[in-house]
Amino acid sequence: MTQAPTPTADTVRQLVRSLLKNGDSKRGAGPEVQPVAEGGTHSTWWVGSRHVLRLAQDRDTAVRRRRELRLRDLVRPHLGVAVPVSVAQGDWSGGLAYTLDTRLSGGTAEEHEVSAVGEADLAALLTGLREVPLRQAETLGVPRLAPRSLEALRTAAGRAARHLGEADEFVPARLGQLSAATAGQLVASPPVLVHHGLTGEHLVVSADGRVRGVLGWTDTAIGDPAEDIAGLAAAVGSPAAVRAATLAGYGARPCLRGLWLARCDTVVHLSEGLQGRGDAPLPVLRDRLRRSWEPILLERVTDIRDEDA
Repeated sequence: MTQAPTPTADTVRQLVRSLLKNGDSKRGAGPEVQPVAEGGTHSTWWVGSRHVLRLAQDRDTAVRRRRELRLRDLVRPHLGVAVPVSVAQGDWSGGLAYTLDTRLSGGTAEEHEVSAVGEADLAALLTGLREVPLRQAETLGVPRLAPRSLEALRTAAGRAARHLGEADEFVPARLGQLSAATAGQLVASPPVLVHHGLTGEHLVVSADGRVRGVLGWTDTAIGDPAEDIAGLAAAVGSPAAVRAATLAGYGARPCLRGLWLARCDTVVHLSEGLQGRGDAPLPVLRDRLRRSWEPILLERVTDIRDEDA
């Protein structure tokens, strides 16, 4: 496979100069550009004050980026929060796609705590995703993903928890709250459209705690709604995630399944991070683990045997 060139400020500036009006650039110098994250491949760039340029680095990402543009148009009428709008799109190098998007105003869930009203915004997001017609999503090429085995994940998390215990990062006995019997009862709900990437950096949060938008739709799939509840648990904390899912109409079973998906995932990911595997920094992995293991009232009072699916 041909290696994609590494984008530089000059190549990015040349790409967007003809796409933007003078209002977002300096006369004669081209728009101000800078990478969103330090280091890495520089695949995402701030362009002026109002736009974001994203560059696909391989053919698979290019396919998903092109699908994302159509998917955002499909989900936008159903959601209570904003999604970016593409103002220009095309290929930036040898069949590798780019999209120049509007920049949503606000910080991230890693910078601002989500308020009670923000939890209602998250509930509107989950409700809207459930209402998107699956046949239309499949027409766009959105894949179906089979539900993960919570028992298999529990086993993997058990090994990771022992490693974290030896590193004084986690108390392995906490994982004992999830028994094999409970894992077997927490089966997946009927499939819906799942964002599948509700990390803190993909939630646009204002200073007053409102969720103003959602980014990062390239991994969207049709599958288990508990995956998005799990993403929210690691991003904004288990109590807020469960409250939002409950407001969206999900019962105890999918909420608890999402909770334990998040808890097992974060244990496994921190263990991998300590071993030098994975891309996320250790402080981020520790924060995700801490948030997903925040206690919630639901797991104390609910007998899932009496809970309707």
